[in-house]
Amino acid sequence: MIELRNVKKKFGNNEVLHDVSLKVNDGEVVVLLGPSGSGKTTFLRCINFLERADSGKLNFEGKEIDLKKARKKQILEIRRNSAFVFQNYGLFNNKTALQNVMEGLTAVQKKSKEEARKIALDTLDWVGLKDKADFFPSQLSGGQQQRVGIARAVALNPKVILFDEPTSALDPELVGETLAVIKKVAKKGITMIIVTHEMSFAQDVADKVVFMDGGVVVEEGSPDEVFYKPKEERTKKFLARILHQDMYYI
Repeated sequence: MIELRNVKKKFGNNEVLHDVSLKVNDGEVVVLLGPSGSGKTTFLRCINFLERADSGKLNFEGKEIDLKKARKKQILEIRRNSAFVFQNYGLFNNKTALQNVMEGLTAVQKKSKEEARKIALDTLDWVGLKDKADFFPSQLSGGQQQRVGIARAVALNPKVILFDEPTSALDPELVGETLAVIKKVAKKGITMIIVTHEMSFAQDVADKVVFMDGGVVVEEGSPDEVFYKPKEERTKKFLARILHQDMYYI
């Protein structure tokens, strides 16, 4: 179980997160929605300390951590049990797909190269890219690079995977293949927090949808509740504007 309470974050005089709280149960898929600048990505990055929150508490697997005062050992523990999938792939350009997936297994989890290689190959096969294991990122399409990023996350067998708009950098025709892989991850029962603008995907995969705007949680509930029975006027306006856009069905 992951619980964040009263998270605040400023960049200069701009308060991006205003007292944000969220609870995610084991195996739950939570989707964060909202307009650009609403604080979704910053909130996600605060969970595994890619950004240091100004205040707030994180309860992770029964251990409570002060987000501002967390020690290096506590941060490392969070990162060992979580994985982050970046919108711009975040791969090492000088490493092959196989080496990219192996990196966290050897550097963070201290597995032998032999064991890491087997896990990495199996995971690349699972995302349909075993035949691209020796390819460098520059030799792969955007969708393939993102699938390598997802394989890298899944290979770590984390308690939670954090996805930051995993399709935003992709050409439209490549979005579907990436979303299909994320749906496979969801079926494995891995806890996931996903920032996305893909509305049909969110409806299909989420256990809980959280709508953020202006650095606060405006509304949260099941996909049916948020998409079809929103209570807040701000949520209604956002959905009315965005739901007419093209959606990707898997």
